[in-house]
Amino acid sequence: MSYAEAFFGLKGKVIVVTGGTGQLGRQICKTCLKMKAKVIALDNDVLKGRLKGVQYLRVDITRKDEIISTFKTIFKKYGKVDVLINNAGVSVFEPFEERGEKSLDIVMDVNLKGTFFCIQSYVNLFDKYKLKKGVIINIASFYGIISPDPRIYTDCSRKNSEIYGATKAGVIQMTKYFAVHLAGRNIRVNAVSPGGIYNPKNPQGKDFLKNYSFRCPMKRMCKDTEVIGAIVYLSGSMSSYTTGHNLVVDGGMSCW
Repeated sequence: MSYAEAFFGLKGKVIVVTGGTGQLGRQICKTCLKMKAKVIALDNDVLKGRLKGVQYLRVDITRKDEIISTFKTIFKKYGKVDVLINNAGVSVFEPFEERGEKSLDIVMDVNLKGTFFCIQSYVNLFDKYKLKKGVIINIASFYGIISPDPRIYTDCSRKNSEIYGATKAGVIQMTKYFAVHLAGRNIRVNAVSPGGIYNPKNPQGKDFLKNYSFRCPMKRMCKDTEVIGAIVYLSGSMSSYTTGHNLVVDGGMSCW
């Protein structure tokens, strides 16, 4: 085994990725699979973007009973989960003046409650199976620490919402909470906060890209592959003394 494999290797690790068929989720699964991990992708739509070698399980992350049942299935098959990556997340885009209760509820149910119940289910089974160590990585957002600049959304209807930022700030705080409360079980809990990720299949508006790039110190949006290094680092033994941290991958946007 090489030095790099010893510290960053994921070979043989059982990794669960929520939101596993979305843009970032698929890239996470793809990378972990290439690193010879056993990858289980959870999503409410498991028919899109499937990768050969990944196990897909359909689960509605807003349903606690489905989450509990799904994690029991995973632990029964593999006997462990080494890394839980809470990647599932949603937002809403209507003007805040028109925001209804249903819009607020769905974002809170997925981003906060879904993340919480995944952590809860994982930890309960971690204890039941008497595991010795574990890793939880929560995918937050730089909008959990800064406010979106409304001036960049000149030709983009997907204007970032206040409830999305509020829930991602909650994910960051939840990360710190569980880092403290699970340290005694040898479970490390960290967050990764990406900046705006470019979507080549459904590109953002030209003016938005121009405005965002002007606003960002690195003069461009993030590629989904550029978030992966942070996740691999936090998953492996090189980060064995890192917990409660929010690793921001935003091209310097939050430095302003």
